[in-house]
Amino acid sequence: MKSTVAETLPMRVRRSLAKLGADIALARRKRSLTVQMMAERLGVAKSTYLKIEKGDPSVALGTYAMAFFVLGFNDVLGDVLDARHDEQGLLLDQQRIPKRVRPPKTARPL
Repeated sequence: MKSTVAETLPMRVRRSLAKLGADIALARRKRSLTVQMMAERLGVAKSTYLKIEKGDPSVALGTYAMAFFVLGFNDVLGDVLDARHDEQGLLLDQQRIPKRVRPPKTARPL
C-alpha cells in the first residue's frame, strides 16, 4: 500500500499547512476575490486552488508562491529561511569558530 505525502507529514507540519491555507483563503476574501478569480490568476484549475486553501501538501510550492504573489505578499517566501533570522544556524556558527588561529604552513623552498 502506497502512503501519501499527507500521511507521512508530522502533525505540526499538517497543522501549519492547514493554517497557511486558511490564511490564504482569508486574504482572498478580504480582497473580494472569488475562488474562480484566484484560480484564473494563478493559472490553475479551481480544484487545485481549493487544495491550496485546504493546505494540501501535494500542491507544488510554485503554486503557493504564485498565490502569495497574487495576494500581494511578493517577498514573503524569500524571507522564510533568511540566514539572518536563523537562530540555531547562528549558534552553530559560533560553536565552529576555532579557539586559536594559526598561520598556514608554507612549503619550504628546495
